[in-house]
Amino acid sequence: MKFTACLFLFFISFSSIAQLRYTKLVLEPGQVFSYGESDILVADTLIMCDSASIVLNNTKKENYLYAKVAIIGKGCNIKGNADHGKAGAGGRVGISLNAPCKDASNGEDAQPGADGGHATSLLIYIKQIQIGSPILISLNGGNGGNGGKGGDGGSAGSGTIHCNGGDGGNGGNGGNGANGGNGGSLVLNLPIAEQAKLKQQLRIFLKAGTYGRGGRGGYSGSGGLGPRGKHGRNGLQGEDGFDGAPGMDGAVSYLDY
Repeated sequence: MKFTACLFLFFISFSSIAQLRYTKLVLEPGQVFSYGESDILVADTLIMCDSASIVLNNTKKENYLYAKVAIIGKGCNIKGNADHGKAGAGGRVGISLNAPCKDASNGEDAQPGADGGHATSLLIYIKQIQIGSPILISLNGGNGGNGGKGGDGGSAGSGTIHCNGGDGGNGGNGGNGANGGNGGSLVLNLPIAEQAKLKQQLRIFLKAGTYGRGGRGGYSGSGGLGPRGKHGRNGLQGEDGFDGAPGMDGAVSYLDY
């Protein structure tokens, strides 16, 4: 679509973001080319030799690739996958006491997992393409981190003839699982004739990140045993954390350029 192309050219001409500009960019066999801190790559001619890779800037919501001519070799790929969320830390275990008749301490609650990142979206503008084997483009969302396990409650001191056994500590609650990130969107702007070439060779992954699972609650601590039934009470089991939610898959669209 000519209007879309004009908007893109206007954007790359006046954007204040650092751009990567080349008259001719040749990626050697097996070379990995990174956008670094930029989010725009402009090349009159882009040549990706066999097994070459382009790594997008996944800290940006969108990345752009513009080439008048693109020549793609075998086994090439473009990756803009998001980072996975880290698992939550487990809660500390409660302190167990050997002293007579003393209550144990509770286990600590665990920390929740961190959300998976959203994948960057990629907008490609190509006027002419030469491609004879599949190219992989992956813009997958990050997985949500699992919640940590609650700390176990401590065991209490035993009772004597003078006092009851201590009460066991409660287990800490498990941390909640985090949400998965969304897959990125892929927008391919090519002339209709060039779209047919690319569609035959394109392998696309725009998957949502999976959800993190809630952490298990900590086990209850044992109450201290005493003579003549002078036992302490057992602690309570910690509650399990809640599971997170999965992200949403990305989408692909073709526009006439």
